[in-house]
Amino acid sequence: MESIAAKIKQARIKKGMSQEELAELSGISLRTVQRIENEQNEPRGKTLQLICETLQINIEDLLDYGKKEDRQFLAFFHLSILIGILFGVGNILVPLILWMTKKDKVIGLERIGAKTLNFQIWWTIAMIMIPAVGIVLFLQGNGLPGIKTFASIFMIPLVMMLINAILAIVFTILNYRGKQVTYPSIIPMIR
Repeated sequence: MESIAAKIKQARIKKGMSQEELAELSGISLRTVQRIENEQNEPRGKTLQLICETLQINIEDLLDYGKKEDRQFLAFFHLSILIGILFGVGNILVPLILWMTKKDKVIGLERIGAKTLNFQIWWTIAMIMIPAVGIVLFLQGNGLPGIKTFASIFMIPLVMMLINAILAIVFTILNYRGKQVTYPSIIPMIR
């Protein structure tokens, strides 16, 4: 698990700031910033708040109070999406329940879970809306490009389920190997 100092230094470097710039923008002395990054001091209270505001990061992301790294749970979380194949909105409900019960206990789950749930919500909406629009267009005589028969409209959700299952398995493997990969953020509904 990374220390607070390492996370602050990483965020500072990612923003392209020098220690001097961080000190100046946050109103903290340069020596304090140096001590924090060298793990001679641990930032608390106002100092931590000023650094986080300057770096535009959440204090909660730095402080993993009582959280532990659990790759097996993250893998299980990603695989829980596969329940959607058997149970309509299981790809949303099961991960939502897992996320709500463990987001404060597993490092990375809060962010990964929110992005996964957002993606699954929009994916499910698309899985319902695309065939619905296809049916309406087909009944009007227009149809969807490349779809000639009414029955082939129902292949769209099946193909989307297959793609979703493949994504779930790929993300499970990557996360289990220690790479915290997340689904793309479409329109965030859960944060």
